[in-house]
Amino acid sequence: MASSQTELLAENIIPTIDFGLLVNGTPDQRSGMVQTLAKACEDWGFFMLVNHGMPDGLSDEMLEAFTALFGMSYDEKVPYMGGHVLDPIRIGTGFNYKTDLEKCWKHYVKIFVHPEFHSVSKPLNFRDISKDYSECTRAIGLQLLKAIWEGLGMEESHVNDALKLSSCFQNLTGNLYPPYTNPDIKFGFVPHSDHGLLTLIYQNGVDGLQIKHQDRWVDARPATNSIMVNTCDQLEKKENERKIGLVQIVTNGKYKAVLHRVLLNTEVARMSVATTIGPSLDAIVEPIADLVNTDYPAVFRAMKYRDYLEQQQSNSLVEKGALNHVMLS
Repeated sequence: MASSQTELLAENIIPTIDFGLLVNGTPDQRSGMVQTLAKACEDWGFFMLVNHGMPDGLSDEMLEAFTALFGMSYDEKVPYMGGHVLDPIRIGTGFNYKTDLEKCWKHYVKIFVHPEFHSVSKPLNFRDISKDYSECTRAIGLQLLKAIWEGLGMEESHVNDALKLSSCFQNLTGNLYPPYTNPDIKFGFVPHSDHGLLTLIYQNGVDGLQIKHQDRWVDARPATNSIMVNTCDQLEKKENERKIGLVQIVTNGKYKAVLHRVLLNTEVARMSVATTIGPSLDAIVEPIADLVNTDYPAVFRAMKYRDYLEQQQSNSLVEKGALNHVMLS
């Protein structure tokens, strides 16, 4: 499935972050891993997380629970179909009502799990598994953000207060990419960047996820039991040509909101569980003051995260369409 624009690099080319060293390492080990994380965010916007401490089997249980949910009858799923992009539970196909299956060959379940926890009523074990999974991934994500702020030289409490991370928004998504049979459709998910700060992705072992690095598409093949993490629109920060931002907006562009896509498999289904952690829906998201000065003026306008999320989830999915909407000219 590789095209002339796809560079298939060795699996270990993607940066690896040892979570154990971040939270339990010596001061020197933590400092070194914080620097490695900062470089991964700035150069790639993507990394593989190992030794993350998730309970044994929980991630696979979450995949199995989503599999059972996808397998339920149409009548059981129809109450959650359609609706507004900010409805707490949505089941659908494609990306949204504008893209549907014309561009993205996938089925999804999107559930808001924080600050208020929501769950479907069936399968019966879904609530307990998704609650445990959401709590574990949220704890990991917040620890990663703590290290990211440290790598940027930012005051953790200042950023957390500005983004209201005590009531952070967390979304849990199950993605099912059936084997494709239509030669006109090659993507399970077209190139895009994510809303939020970080997305943590656990996969079922079927390849297909690719990230764009230095204008080339790179296969993202996870090691066993690892979690793939990408930085999102709110964390991007770029340091040249007036491109500075948070995980893009908060960092005023220094850290990348990485473009990624999913290619389809011709024989087997691909599944993933993605959990996105973002600011509070009521937080005003804008470049952190510490990262704005006369040399690097703000390049994104302030916007309530709720409004940004609605814009991003409702657009036609043209790469970084929503991010461009808040960029200052």
